[in-house]
Amino acid sequence: MAWYSKYLSIYEKPFSEVPQDIIDQTRERLAAMQSDAPLVSVVVIAYNEAMRLSSCLWSLSELRSSYPLEIIGVNNNSTDETEKVYQAFGVRYYNEQCKSPGFARQCGLDNSRGKYHFFIDADTFYPPLYIDTMMRKLQQPNVSCVGSFWSYYPDNNHSALALWLFELIRDTFLFIQHFKRPELCIRGMVFAFNADYARKEKIRTDIRRGEDGSLALSLKKYGRIAFVRNRKARPVTGYGTLGNGSLLGSLAFRAKVQLKGISRIFFTKDKYEDSEDNLIKQ
Repeated sequence: MAWYSKYLSIYEKPFSEVPQDIIDQTRERLAAMQSDAPLVSVVVIAYNEAMRLSSCLWSLSELRSSYPLEIIGVNNNSTDETEKVYQAFGVRYYNEQCKSPGFARQCGLDNSRGKYHFFIDADTFYPPLYIDTMMRKLQQPNVSCVGSFWSYYPDNNHSALALWLFELIRDTFLFIQHFKRPELCIRGMVFAFNADYARKEKIRTDIRRGEDGSLALSLKKYGRIAFVRNRKARPVTGYGTLGNGSLLGSLAFRAKVQLKGISRIFFTKDKYEDSEDNLIKQ
């Protein structure tokens, strides 16, 4: 049985259907993990994630880390029961009224205390040794931030074999891309960094997507963007980023997007060039 199977038992179910014993046990473990002097901040952002947040927090409560942690949340102007979930699990959280991942992540950074900061997405499950495996790379000399890879869980519409092939092709492309454009390989759900550096740079809130890669790019002046390929640092997520189509259709769409201007992956960039449709008009 896969390590994340039990979390699927409540994934995408109404919060009212989450068993009380899971809530109580998770709340107790989360409380025991919280440090008064955290070295690592684990920050969960959530926008209308009431049906997935419980699974994420359950997985985080079972992290096995040798580092003092704080686990906090950001409720990004949700209209569902996301805030109620944070309350039920006893997680310290902050309400960010400006809606976008950039605002939510900046809110988390502003209210965190750790020297090292982990972006966590509420629709994702994290393996027990995720933090320590990422930290071994993050604490190496001349490293400012680290990224990892991620998987999807098989279901009736996505077989394990099809997902394996999809992820193999995707990860191969990301591996090639990371030599010159590592910031383009960064995804928020699998991103950790030195918070002292990030507080000097700030997280962009004027773009719809890419706030994670943009932050990674700005951190390059402090050290390199490193990657962890260990399976112990590979979380599992849902299909929000793939859409409702088939894996083949999603792969074809991504190939079309990436092939357009493919030469960009062979030249280092020091600044993002944002397209007009990605800018948020203030």
